[in-house]
Amino acid sequence: MKKYTHLAIAPALAAAIASCTGSSALTGSPENIIPLPAEYSTTGGSWTPAPGATLAVEGVGSTDSARIAARLNEALGFALLPARDGSADIKIECGPDDGKDTGASDEAYSMTVGKDGVTVSAAAPAGLFYGAVTLGEMLKAGDGSAACGTVTDLPRLAYRGLMLDVSRHFRDTAFIRKQIDAMARLKLNNLHLHLTDAAGWRVEIKRYPRLTEFAAWRDGETWKEWNSRGNRYLEAGDPDARGGYYTQQELKELVDYAADRYINIIPEIEMPSHSEEVTASYPELSCTHEQYGQPDFCPGNEATFEFIENVLDEVMEIFPSKLIHIGGDEAPKQAWKSCSLCAARMKKENIADVDGLQSYLIHRVERYLNSKGRDMLGWDEIMEGGLAPNATVMSWRGTEGGERAAADGHRVIMTPGRYCYLDGYQDAPASQPEAIGGYLPLATAYGYNPTDGLPEQAKPYIFGLQGNLFAEYIPTASHAEYMLYPRMYAIAERAWSPESVTDYDDFKRRASWLAADMRANGYTTFDIDNEIGNRPEAAADDHHLAYGAPVEYNLKAWRNYPANGDSTLTDGRHGGWNYNDGLWQAFIGRGTERMDVVVDLGEEKEITYVGADFMQICGPDVWMPAKVVISAGTTRDNLSELISIDNKVERDSVVSFKNFGWNGNARARYIRYEADADSVAGGVLFTDEIVVR
Repeated sequence: MKKYTHLAIAPALAAAIASCTGSSALTGSPENIIPLPAEYSTTGGSWTPAPGATLAVEGVGSTDSARIAARLNEALGFALLPARDGSADIKIECGPDDGKDTGASDEAYSMTVGKDGVTVSAAAPAGLFYGAVTLGEMLKAGDGSAACGTVTDLPRLAYRGLMLDVSRHFRDTAFIRKQIDAMARLKLNNLHLHLTDAAGWRVEIKRYPRLTEFAAWRDGETWKEWNSRGNRYLEAGDPDARGGYYTQQELKELVDYAADRYINIIPEIEMPSHSEEVTASYPELSCTHEQYGQPDFCPGNEATFEFIENVLDEVMEIFPSKLIHIGGDEAPKQAWKSCSLCAARMKKENIADVDGLQSYLIHRVERYLNSKGRDMLGWDEIMEGGLAPNATVMSWRGTEGGERAAADGHRVIMTPGRYCYLDGYQDAPASQPEAIGGYLPLATAYGYNPTDGLPEQAKPYIFGLQGNLFAEYIPTASHAEYMLYPRMYAIAERAWSPESVTDYDDFKRRASWLAADMRANGYTTFDIDNEIGNRPEAAADDHHLAYGAPVEYNLKAWRNYPANGDSTLTDGRHGGWNYNDGLWQAFIGRGTERMDVVVDLGEEKEITYVGADFMQICGPDVWMPAKVVISAGTTRDNLSELISIDNKVERDSVVSFKNFGWNGNARARYIRYEADADSVAGGVLFTDEIVVR
């Protein structure tokens, strides 16, 4: 018998699984599925169901019984027959004592597979469903057979989520149902729908028809086209209008479809910002009452709160979710500073500044949701000004916000951009369809531990983990799936499986099989088997002549992306495909001047090359330099120009890298490297290393 207990014997598990790595065909063992169960054993032999197999479901109502049977029938490819004589090939049993060894979770279950059949036990219907999912995945991996043995399983995190942005590019309900099916396979239990944003309002609100007559339609098929044409909306009947929305009935049907797979749908209604589509439809809700260019609601206007509450009432009628997402991120708040209504509100409520005004809006909306029996969920900016204990924070700007919220006793869903934003490239950018930027390979997504580094008292407040697919640069359904899978496999396993499950090579083996199986079932997935990998320059340290040399910054690096501080440019480490790896240092400077540094080699040396690499990613305003000047000399105050390089900055959207350097012969101790931005493009310059040879 082989027994694997991930909670305690991870090294033994890794060794056992390693013997299977590299096999192109999988068996019906729990060791071959995603997410990996917490504990399982195999005893030898297998069980193979066939048409005519019977099913008995005990201890649950007809709805849950039907849901579980449907999951098993889908996995088997034929309909199980109801057991009539007390015996069954598959027995599903639910009761207060079932699954007691798996922990207190309603999603916990235990399963025994014998040569004569299967028994799944749990304390709640959700646990039975996940047991059925595990059995189905074992049968798929085993080509119709499941290995005999036992499984004892429960999720690591209560919340396991996927966010779909349907504002930037509208997706039909068939696409969403398809992803719900995939979520069920991965034991994900929350679908977060980003329903509103500047690019389009996507939910029918009967009290405010302009939201779907006007704000749901735009001039431009894609987000990029709409953006380039001035971000204008069109009437629904305009022949050039592109977009769409969901009726309330369609959304209710989606809620039911998801519930049949034990998935909760969380609606997101953005506020106070990302609301250009609302203020274009109802200009009186902005501070200026201008139709265009107003991203923020006016918090000084009582009509704003009437609108928000009325919208939320209809949203809550559609979605039974306990959590309602209100956005709360990236509010510029510029118009608030000169708005008389905002000034009056601040005076009345004794609010010191516009940040406090945002906090007032968030708190007021939170109280309204609480009065309706719902809890607020929002991006980590909602923490500013303090939160009520029942608010949940979604930490996206890194991990710090979530860690702080957890330390303060708030529930946190971790979704930091570096590890969980699936709109970035997953392989060498030149080999991939266009993305917003970033570089998130499968290994990085899998390597993220949402509780790593937290004090023990804060860990229980890490409520969940979520992958986000924002869609500015993802216009089609197939492109969206390509970005989701297999990276969502990694997020699903890190959210479900025990913290000790960390063997990436084994995970990749299983992910390769699952991706192929999903492709065979009509999904588009990234080909992990032919991954190119990170930028070659990032593979090893570069011990060049300036390695470890001190650097004097005549212009400071941008504190938002300091990389390795003042040692970044001579630490011998080259950056990868994106600055989010922490190896690229940013320069934002003044005017067109961005970068001006002096490297001290410590002594005079013969040099033949000085150069640095820069990147360009247009979406986040990262550009090549327009001019580079390299100087050198034997004393700090007497440097001679080695080369001046003029560069035409091309305003294209391709991720690109370029070296700006000098080749020749000189003798120097000090080297000065200057880089200026284009006077039109401006933006940020990123470089990783000043190499001297």
